[in-house]
Amino acid sequence: MSDAESRLSRTYRSPYDLTGKRAVITGASQGIGASVAVALARAGADIAFDYRTATQRADETAAAVRETGSRVVVVQGDTGNPAHVQELADAAVSAFGGIDIWVNNAARLMVKPFLEMSDEDWHGLLAANLHGYYYGCRAAIRQMVAQGEGGRIINVTSIVDIQPISEMCAYVTAKGGILGMTRELAVEFGPHGITVNALTPGATDTPLNQVAYTPAVRANYNQRIPLGRIGSAEEVADPFVFLASDAARYVTGIEMVVDGGVVLNGNVGHART
Repeated sequence: MSDAESRLSRTYRSPYDLTGKRAVITGASQGIGASVAVALARAGADIAFDYRTATQRADETAAAVRETGSRVVVVQGDTGNPAHVQELADAAVSAFGGIDIWVNNAARLMVKPFLEMSDEDWHGLLAANLHGYYYGCRAAIRQMVAQGEGGRIINVTSIVDIQPISEMCAYVTAKGGILGMTRELAVEFGPHGITVNALTPGATDTPLNQVAYTPAVRANYNQRIPLGRIGSAEEVADPFVFLASDAARYVTGIEMVVDGGVVLNGNVGHART
């Protein structure tokens, strides 16, 4: 090995290395959020996250983060409450000295016919699923602009903004709104070195879907997904490491679809001609 090659080997750092980075994930007690917290921690990031009610699962996520050697801060609250979201941001800054990565993930599912929804149903779903993302982006961007070192924001959407499902109007509306906000913020805050991207999961096995994914729904997904199966939370979480890392430093305003190919599949069983 030449002297130049030796120097390069000593100084090389993987662009996926998040050592020293400080990440916040909303709704990380279970499901995709928990897997994202662990994936970012394995890459080296310290983690702050919140949860609403699943205390035991939140404790399990925190323990999994600590096992990676990363630090962890946990706050309980509802992301539909702007004061709570700011509390989460403040806790991360207090513990770690700043915020480099923010993942808006907290959400809930509602499957209900449009004409049967009440005003409370509609506004209640949007409070966490859309307004909470606004509060999260605002808290993150304020801190990142003040730090002056850029940052990464990743908003979790869903393939329903591409391929809507009936009786999920409020959920679909929220996911579409998140995508619009993602693109606008990417343009507005690009000059500050802040990238804003959306990660769009397809059918994923999580506690959020336990009731909605009946055996018939699962069979339908397994038939329609080109890779032949519903994805795991861990499979969806790994691409977050890319979007949070320096490997994605020139990627902003995109919707990264992680769905096993289901939105591509237009097969309906045509007879051969």
